[in-house]
Amino acid sequence: MNRVCSTIVGPAESDVPPAVLVHGVLAWGDDETYGFGRQRPLGASRRLILMDRRGHGDSPDLDGAHRTDYEVDAADIVELLGDGAHLVGHSYGAVAAMLAAVERPDLVRSLCLIQPGCLKVAESEPVVAENLARARASQVTLPPELTAEDYLRLITESVGMPPAEPTPKRLRAAATSMRERPCWDADIPLESLAAAPWPKLVVVGDWAGAPDEYKRLAGDPLTVTARVVADRIGGELLEVPGFYPHVQQPERVNEALEELWSRADAR
Repeated sequence: MNRVCSTIVGPAESDVPPAVLVHGVLAWGDDETYGFGRQRPLGASRRLILMDRRGHGDSPDLDGAHRTDYEVDAADIVELLGDGAHLVGHSYGAVAAMLAAVERPDLVRSLCLIQPGCLKVAESEPVVAENLARARASQVTLPPELTAEDYLRLITESVGMPPAEPTPKRLRAAATSMRERPCWDADIPLESLAAAPWPKLVVVGDWAGAPDEYKRLAGDPLTVTARVVADRIGGELLEVPGFYPHVQQPERVNEALEELWSRADAR
């Protein structure tokens, strides 16, 4: 299995553990529109490993039916953790990060989850159950005539996400998202994360400024899921304005990450 690629930011050697950051959909590691490009300033004090998940950025595609698989991503993350690292994941990447942390808690120094897409863990909540039922019922093969550019425009414009130029790199990410294995039904053993000794942080937006339909279909279930996850793993919950926390509020999120990492390093 070919190894994934990453953008490395910061010093080659440091007295503090590095941080591995795992992006969500339609992005790649150092992408400033949807990825972790705006977290680059954190590399001033430690090494950042901005992972390109399979089918994104410069990483190879995943063989088989899906271009993305959170379990494969989790195995890739474990390799990137090296001798130990802080772990940050957004959306789809947060689900993979959780699985990696469960697999190798000894290699994790802290865990930050930004609007994790693991809706199944909060299925007892009505708003989440409704969303999952709708998602499962509509899980069908996309029309063959639908292009990656069509999909990118459909996903971004219809939900009020920041506009994205249809570059070859962005279109590859869109094509990957069209065939990803849905992360919302992932089984996450939250009790294992709760038992881990390192600090945890869950970040969620307040969804101010998001279109009403986007907030109803995505924002409300993601917000409830974030609160359930934070409560069940014993993590702090940070709410920031907007609906793409690390992109729209990079200063707030970066400050929270620095505090989390410093606290964990001091343990």
